[in-house]
Amino acid sequence: QVQLVESGGGLVQAGGSLRLSCVASENIFSIYTMGWYRQAPGKQRELVALVTGGGSTVYADSVEGRFTISRDNAKNTIFLQMNSLKPEDTAVYYCYLRRSIATIGYWGQGTHITVSS
Repeated sequence: QVQLVESGGGLVQAGGSLRLSCVASENIFSIYTMGWYRQAPGKQRELVALVTGGGSTVYADSVEGRFTISRDNAKNTIFLQMNSLKPEDTAVYYCYLRRSIATIGYWGQGTHITVSS
């Protein structure tokens, strides 16, 4: 069982920035993928950004150019730098980790982000 602990959420005005962190309970050097999803009230959970074991990144169109995902293998941590935040970015943000293509993914408990207009 992998434990994922997110931090960095909160309330911010539109146009502001936040940085999320997610610490994994195990080494992330050789994981298949790790990243962030979000779920707004009344909506389905959606992909925000992923980073693969090889370092490739994937972003949702809605955050491309505003959000940046990064990882620190030495600290078993990934980050999500969020700039130019919009009210529509308001959601619970979940950290996600998948060890390999043949295994299930693990989720963090989520961290709330509210962007006020």
